[in-house]
Amino acid sequence: MYDYRRGESILGAFILGGLVGAALGLLFSPRSGRENREYVAAKAQEYWGEGKEFYETSRAKVVDETEEIRAKIDSARGRLKEQVDSVSQQARDKVHEMAPQAKDAVSKAGSSVKSGVDTAEAKAAQVLDKLAEKTAPAVVPVEALAEEASAE
Repeated sequence: MYDYRRGESILGAFILGGLVGAALGLLFSPRSGRENREYVAAKAQEYWGEGKEFYETSRAKVVDETEEIRAKIDSARGRLKEQVDSVSQQARDKVHEMAPQAKDAVSKAGSSVKSGVDTAEAKAAQVLDKLAEKTAPAVVPVEALAEEASAE
């Protein structure tokens, strides 16, 4: 049973049937063997010429279409390269344009941070001084102690 989902089995059966039919037609034809051979040779030459012509025509079409496709690919490649170059140049220009602004912003941020650190350091020093004043034991001058001792 043939698998009709595959085109090659149908094509193979068709070609085989054609060959068998041609062979039977030659065997049972009213012409002589010599006439049949001449007829077959003439038809073979005719079909061979048509086949060569078809091959040459098809080959020329394939070559032409290949050249057209190659030209289109080269053109597209050129346009793509131009676009990539243009976009990369724009990106470079934008980076060069933004670099000074970024440097200024970083410098300002650094100054602000340094100022904030200095202020925080000064405040911390003040707090430490106040804390030291409050927690320091009362220092009594030595003379006051001597007077207290003599008064007793």
